[in-house]
Amino acid sequence: MAETTPKTVTLPKTTFAVEVENHELLKLAYDSYLANSRQASATTLKRGEVSGGGKKPWKQKGTGRARFGSSRNPIWRGGGIVFGPSGNENYTKKLSTTSKRVAVKQALSLANKAKKIVVKDVKTTGKTAEIVKFLTDNKFTRKTLIVVDEKTPELLRATNNIQNVLVVRSTYLSVYHILNADNIVLSTKSVATIDAWLNGGTK
Repeated sequence: MAETTPKTVTLPKTTFAVEVENHELLKLAYDSYLANSRQASATTLKRGEVSGGGKKPWKQKGTGRARFGSSRNPIWRGGGIVFGPSGNENYTKKLSTTSKRVAVKQALSLANKAKKIVVKDVKTTGKTAEIVKFLTDNKFTRKTLIVVDEKTPELLRATNNIQNVLVVRSTYLSVYHILNADNIVLSTKSVATIDAWLNGGTK
C-alpha cells in the first residue's frame, strides 16, 4: 500500500532556496517548454494546390468585369490561402542547459517558499485506491506532481487513471511541471539526485 517515509530530509539550499530577483528566466523556460511541445499540424492549400479552377471564369474582355484567370484566386471564395501554415513550421525555442537548470532551481525555490514541496516515499502494489488514499490522507486535492528517481510499473499503473496526478523522473523536471503543480511530492532519493543534476551534474 502507499505509505510515507518518516525519515526527515533537509532540502539543499543550493537548489531549493536560491534568490529569484525576477521571473524573466522562468517565463522563457515556461514558454520554451510549450513551444517545443507544439506540433505544426495546421495546413492550408495555396492557389496552385486547390483542385479545379483550370477554366477561365469568363473571357478577358467585353464583359465589363475585372479580368480573372482562375476561380481559385485567393480573393475568391473557395480559392487558395495566402501565407497560410504549410505544416513545416518550426516553433522550437532554444534555451541553454545552464539557463534551464537555473530556471528549474528558481521554480523549486518558489515552490518551496510557498510550502508546496514535501519529501515522502510513495510505495504501492499497483492499486489506484492506495494512491487515492495517500492523496486524501495528505490533503492533496489539486494538481499533484510526484517526483521519483525511477518510474516503477506499479506506480505508473496506480497513477495512470487519477486525474491531476503526474509522475516525473527527477532529471526530467521542468519549470512547466513545477509551476503548474499545487503539490510536489519528492521521493527521498530524488532530492539528492535533483541537487546533483542542477549543480553541475551531467544527467
